[in-house]
Amino acid sequence: MAELSKNEMLAKLRGFSTPTVGNIVATYPSNPHCLGLYDQWSGRWYTDQSVHCIFPEMGRRVGYAFTMVFSVPDPEHPSLSFMDLIDNLWKAKKPSIVVCQQVYPPEIFNRAGLFGGQFTALLKACGVVGVVTDGPSRDIDEMRPLGIQYIMSGVTPEHGDFSLRAMNVPVSVAGMDVSPGDMVHMDENGACKFPADRLADICRNIDAFSEEEAAQAEALLAAKTLEEIRTAWLNRV
Repeated sequence: MAELSKNEMLAKLRGFSTPTVGNIVATYPSNPHCLGLYDQWSGRWYTDQSVHCIFPEMGRRVGYAFTMVFSVPDPEHPSLSFMDLIDNLWKAKKPSIVVCQQVYPPEIFNRAGLFGGQFTALLKACGVVGVVTDGPSRDIDEMRPLGIQYIMSGVTPEHGDFSLRAMNVPVSVAGMDVSPGDMVHMDENGACKFPADRLADICRNIDAFSEEEAAQAEALLAAKTLEEIRTAWLNRV
């Protein structure tokens, strides 16, 4: 079988859910199709329940991580400009998924509606297809028609002054540690990461794993006796 191009591999993974991709990344290390790239529990390779998908009807996204950190203004740490952000986003690998860590005092963390309609329009212009962030946002009525998928903590109508503290640095968002250039897969279940150089390996293994799961589910649903149910379950790889 001919090797898939990068775009073909990305398109292929959009056909699978994030949990299915995670099955190959690390969830089932005893399965021969699982790459075991991280420790299942302590590897910090997927998001936790503190965030959720805002537009599940938009479906899945997969792309290269562009990382950023926002915080409150601090005279000792001058803010990077949005011109810096635009220049770096434009040069980032495409398709891009922004992974943004928000560092605010606890009393305002849940009130900082950082991403909104204008910011999303800027991201769209720069080739971003998804955003994973640990804080809330606003303007979801303006964001929705732009087609960028969002995973975040929720919504709030406003924000105060903020500072772009860093770009293209390691970040930690909702239990997932991400470095610039990591591959991120996201859908209504959350997001997971994996090294971009393992994209082909994941594409190569995901069909066989999914076919095995589908066969087991079919056997379970067709089972009529306790023994048939037990056999179907024990036959999993």
